[in-house]
Amino acid sequence: MAFRNLLLPCAVVLLGAGALYLATDGFRALTEESARRLHAAETRPKIAGYRLQDMNGQSLRLGSDSGDQHDATLVGFIYTSCPTICRTAGDDFARLRKKLEEAKLLEKVRLLSVSFDPARDDPEQMREYASQHGADGVSWTVARPRGDMVETLVGSFGVRVIPDGWGGYQHNAAVHLVDREGRLTGIFDTNDFDGILDVLRGPSS
Repeated sequence: MAFRNLLLPCAVVLLGAGALYLATDGFRALTEESARRLHAAETRPKIAGYRLQDMNGQSLRLGSDSGDQHDATLVGFIYTSCPTICRTAGDDFARLRKKLEEAKLLEKVRLLSVSFDPARDDPEQMREYASQHGADGVSWTVARPRGDMVETLVGSFGVRVIPDGWGGYQHNAAVHLVDREGRLTGIFDTNDFDGILDVLRGPSS
């Protein structure tokens, strides 16, 4: 009788484990963020072309039809009035830029901080954010999409932007690597400098 009483709980545990295995791609993606990163690494989705306005009021393009001559674009999503995570992300981007320069990779890479709050982040606001973090407008610039393109743009990267009810947002903080063909090939923690450099150096390194 005791043995039979154990069968049902064991079956429930096994079924639950099986469902978790399937839902997490073999236990490899236990969170939504890890699932997003795994999807990017394995499928390398193509990012449609988007026209942005940079901090100097100039037009630039991001994605598959950008015509960019750099080997890669490193993209971080921000809003300039963020008092916490975007400040840290900006500091990490500044450190990443220095690491790229030291590794002699900076000329091959473009760094781009993209605001998902274009109504407030006009060029003046973007220049202020750039000044605070050392973005020079050349190797690293700050830009914004048109307001009607924000949802589509952040969605194409799998980024979640949720208003916090206080005029700010909760959102993913990461570095997104887009190759010259406009494919999202990797997503990294903002301070994963070694991981980003290893990918940019390629297999020969």
